[in-house]
Amino acid sequence: MRLTALCIVLAAVAVPAVHGEAFDQAVDNETVEQYRLAMIEDVAQSLSGARDLRDRLSKQDFAGARKAWIDARVGWERSEVFTSGFVPELDEAIDAWPDAVGGFHGIEAKLFGANPAGVDDEADALIAQLADLDARVRTMKLTPQGLLDGVVRLAYEIGDSKVDGGESRLSGTSLNDMRNNADGIDLAYRILFASRLEIVDRTAAERVQSGIGQLKALLTVADLKSVDADNLRKTSEALVVALQAAAPELGLGTPTLEEAAR
Repeated sequence: MRLTALCIVLAAVAVPAVHGEAFDQAVDNETVEQYRLAMIEDVAQSLSGARDLRDRLSKQDFAGARKAWIDARVGWERSEVFTSGFVPELDEAIDAWPDAVGGFHGIEAKLFGANPAGVDDEADALIAQLADLDARVRTMKLTPQGLLDGVVRLAYEIGDSKVDGGESRLSGTSLNDMRNNADGIDLAYRILFASRLEIVDRTAAERVQSGIGQLKALLTVADLKSVDADNLRKTSEALVVALQAAAPELGLGTPTLEEAAR
């Protein structure tokens, strides 16, 4: 399996943290709170979209409901840096795929299919789940290790399961999903890790930033079928390895891929 092979590569480059001061201690509270504010904004955007979806459904405005569903996905996909690691039960309920009966993709199957009128209960449940997430993100304890793990897992997922036909096939927004994932990765890295890594290892910082840039560039295409899937896989794997190799320089442990697939 490709996942097993990549884990072997990651193990090969993993080394103990070499800096006396753990990054968890070095990062200042202002930086963590800056990232929290970005998460709050993204989750709130997703919740607002879900509420608009429910309102459109109540008016039998299915075209508007589809647009609201797509809009709600933006904040959610950017938030996937932290959702699988910090709130795994909500992550599963909100965004399980491909065989989901609820959450975003349970709604998608009906809303973009033959029975758009049959998703009122699912929309109500999605709103409740996103409202729960909205409340939790404001007070949950954030750790740089957990966030770095999330960045790595999401970078791997883009090049693994998401590029193989896409996550949101019925809505046709799989490319948008990956772009928003990449934006979330970029945001988390820039706010939390970039400045410190540039100080302790400029070469490693340049490697990571280049990898993120390449990932985003490969997703700047007209449609999903125009994505160079093989190159995207290689780029996502290279970014994972670069981030994993940078972890000791940040005083953090080796990021794992255990939560990458669901």
